[in-house]
Amino acid sequence: MRILLASGTWQATDTLTVIVVTMLIAISGFIAMAETALTRITKVKAAAMIDQERRGAKVLARLISHPTAYLNAILLTGLVSQLVAATLIGVIAERLFGTLGVTVAIIFETVVIFMLAEAIPKNFAVRHAESSALFSAPIVSALVKFPLVRVASWIVGVLTNLLLKGRPYAMVNAVSEEELLAMADAAAEEDVIENQEREFIASVIEFGDTVARELMVPRLDVVAASETSTVEEVLSLALDRGISRLPIYSGDIDHITGLVLAKELMRASRAGKGNLPVNQFSRKAHFVPETKQVPDLLREMQSGKYHLVVVVDEYGGTAGVVSMEDLIEELLGEITDEFDSDEAEVLSVSSNSYVIKATKSVDELNEEYGFDLPTGDWDTIGGLFLQILGHLPVEGESIETDQYGFVAEKISGNRIVRLRLELLTPSPTVAEDQS
Repeated sequence: MRILLASGTWQATDTLTVIVVTMLIAISGFIAMAETALTRITKVKAAAMIDQERRGAKVLARLISHPTAYLNAILLTGLVSQLVAATLIGVIAERLFGTLGVTVAIIFETVVIFMLAEAIPKNFAVRHAESSALFSAPIVSALVKFPLVRVASWIVGVLTNLLLKGRPYAMVNAVSEEELLAMADAAAEEDVIENQEREFIASVIEFGDTVARELMVPRLDVVAASETSTVEEVLSLALDRGISRLPIYSGDIDHITGLVLAKELMRASRAGKGNLPVNQFSRKAHFVPETKQVPDLLREMQSGKYHLVVVVDEYGGTAGVVSMEDLIEELLGEITDEFDSDEAEVLSVSSNSYVIKATKSVDELNEEYGFDLPTGDWDTIGGLFLQILGHLPVEGESIETDQYGFVAEKISGNRIVRLRLELLTPSPTVAEDQS
């Protein structure tokens, strides 16, 4: 039976062509879904699916470990499907409707192929990325092995290497620290994790970028004693300052010879040895450079089973000390006891004025208060003030930059104890909090 149309008649081969076109559009839709789903899955997420023993997770993990291979297979298959489908539609439309058929074919291809082979599959993959990726991974993995795909991938690889001059592909599935923090922020906002868990994740990430100099108790604050002091004298000092161990030195603090433990000094005192030189009860001191990465330092202290290290500068002088408690506080936050001062590191005097301990980290101020203080060779707000001022300040001395005003609130000898920070141009975070 023939159906009479404007410029031709429907034939049996047209029915077969429509079936083929339908299949090609379906294949193109599947490819679009697979492309979107696979590019949204990271190696970390694939590894988590393997741990959850989800079906197809191992195939998925192997596939996304070589992104260029599956992308070439997907792009080639999708392009061939859409081109062949569009050509077949154009042939039928032109024969049935003449010149008008070309216009009909273009409208049909634009609407139908866009909706069925692009928009709907990709939107579905965005909403169901994991299930879509697991479903499509085995099929795409098989496509990668096709000879035509392999040849095309080889040609693409050669041309790309020529254009990029042999530079390796970037790891598209690698997750940066900023992305991890953004993921943690998003998870906290959606109540997937607690705010404390988000803060802990941020602390762990920052922990890896920290060096000993940033955590140490600085030289001027180190509680130490001469090795010629008596057990009773050093024990009294330790009890008065609320510390369990302290370094001893010969001559001055740049020549530390060992460490003593308060509990061992107590035993010696109770045994009637309180008048003996404290160096008779000292232990070996451990020294690390001020540039030592904190994660390496933590592992070293754990394996060596010691709780206090002496930090030395590039000239071999004592820069400060780092305790195991300092490392733990960097991860978990401040740990205070009855011996710690209750004085706040940052006191907000007004919306644009803060009184800050000079030893407060510039990085912490920028992160916690949204400031935009410059960073450089200094670690603390006191170091930044000295860098800007260019000389040792006197109490009450001030200086201004484009954004901030600094006032030396308290000076002890040559040391800055407290600063007042005035916001001349409120930072974005502070301005947002005020609005």
